[in-house]
Amino acid sequence: MKRRELLVGAAAGLSGLAAPALARQGDTKVLRFVPQADLALLDPIQTAAIVTRNHAAMVFDTLYGVDVQKVAHPQMVEGHTVEDGGRTWILTLRERLLFHDGTPVLARDAVASLRRWARKDAYGDALFQNTEELVALDDRRLRFRLRQPMSNLPYILGKEGPYLSAIMPERLAVTDPSRPVPEVVGSGPFRYLAGERVPGSRNVYAKWERYVPRPDGPTGPLSGPKVVHVDRVEWHTIPDASTAAAALRAGEVDWWERPTVDLLPSMRRISNVQIALTQKEGAMGVLKLNHLTAPFDNPAVRRALWPALQQQDFLAAARGDDASDWQAGVGYFLPGSAMASEAGMEALTSPRDVAAARRALRDSGYSGQPVALLIATDFPELNAFGMVAGALMESIGLKVDHQMVDWGTVLQRIIQPKPVSEGGWSAFCTSLPGAYTLDPGVNWYLRGNGTAGSVGWPTSETLETLRSKWLVADGDADRHALCRDIQTECFASVPYVPLGRFYQPTAFHNRLTGIVESFPVFHNVKKG
Repeated sequence: MKRRELLVGAAAGLSGLAAPALARQGDTKVLRFVPQADLALLDPIQTAAIVTRNHAAMVFDTLYGVDVQKVAHPQMVEGHTVEDGGRTWILTLRERLLFHDGTPVLARDAVASLRRWARKDAYGDALFQNTEELVALDDRRLRFRLRQPMSNLPYILGKEGPYLSAIMPERLAVTDPSRPVPEVVGSGPFRYLAGERVPGSRNVYAKWERYVPRPDGPTGPLSGPKVVHVDRVEWHTIPDASTAAAALRAGEVDWWERPTVDLLPSMRRISNVQIALTQKEGAMGVLKLNHLTAPFDNPAVRRALWPALQQQDFLAAARGDDASDWQAGVGYFLPGSAMASEAGMEALTSPRDVAAARRALRDSGYSGQPVALLIATDFPELNAFGMVAGALMESIGLKVDHQMVDWGTVLQRIIQPKPVSEGGWSAFCTSLPGAYTLDPGVNWYLRGNGTAGSVGWPTSETLETLRSKWLVADGDADRHALCRDIQTECFASVPYVPLGRFYQPTAFHNRLTGIVESFPVFHNVKKG
């Protein structure tokens, strides 16, 4: 029986599918949420996983924060002054900011946190490359001395990208970013209750009673007054989609982040459930390749995928045959955005030719090394992407080892640059929020800085040079021209393989109000 048939047919006793019963009707102070995947890693700097970013936005605050229009506003800072023609910025923290351990937030905590964040974040790295000095002047003031003016400093510190510039106590911020912090202590509107965590099943957050919201500013995912209306938020990991859908229908959970495409038609007919597209930019499918190990350490092997790759195969497998839910023919930048272009797109749009791909692989010198392809079994879209990726690779002659694991295991394995023979990996599929592909500053996958960069560790001096020029370019025309060159280089060096854009709605019980048009955030949400 198909999942959608199960949902429609189970008009009575739906809660029997959701084991155990999670909620009581009329409980307005506990919000129960089903995340897209298990929260395997808790440190927002150790991983770029979206589920960890969502967790971090609850627990940590940032100096600035973006609204729904991606405009940055002061958040932890009371304000700033700019001197020396834009080269000196003095940021002043708001009063009465406290970490969850009861200690005050000091300027030196912010300095240490930003230094740790900048070692992983693309924009942060660019900022610190341009920073002569960052110091705490006193308990509330920190000062940037820049080599060149950067008028977008608030945006860099407040963007919603994969690595939030999360402010944590200095004692934790000195932890090497390749290692997890020993405890989760932020100053955001929610405290993380580590003692109630059940790995693979549950994560719990409590309202931080001593949190002082900003008095003003537009409400957004990271901006404005973060007012909490519930006492507790529980994340329940429910890998089976039918169980999650039944629990939402029965009122045992309040919000399901990513309902599966086959259940959406049935769920739209449920009177007490709302389906909404809160992330308008959609998401980008990604095939990530490991540039440190054979066979994808060879750029010719990576390029051999292009003649046979059809984005619509991936998208249809993951999201169904209705092409209104997805878009093929997508390159490295968000379609319709200022940085998007047709440069190099013939790699994706020219007539597909599997025979040509097989010849390219043979000519590359490939000698039969196994491809350790990690496929997330508990993440429907990524599971579908992975199966299509495996079939594509085999069709051109690659020897593929399909390794079926849960998403949490994928996240733990991909951060380790081990050889395949020692438990390493060759490829995996993931997705990026469309907002992360607006430009080279927010897309941390568009790097060529080797082991200092994102998982897969691509190396391209050309890509790094172009990106550096883009970060200091003056005007959209120059930036657009540089992005054309960046995309051309990406099709040559293949830092990752774009699989197209798809749209992912969210589902929530109609007793919830105040949900922001962004990734899931829980401040300002009311449960009636």
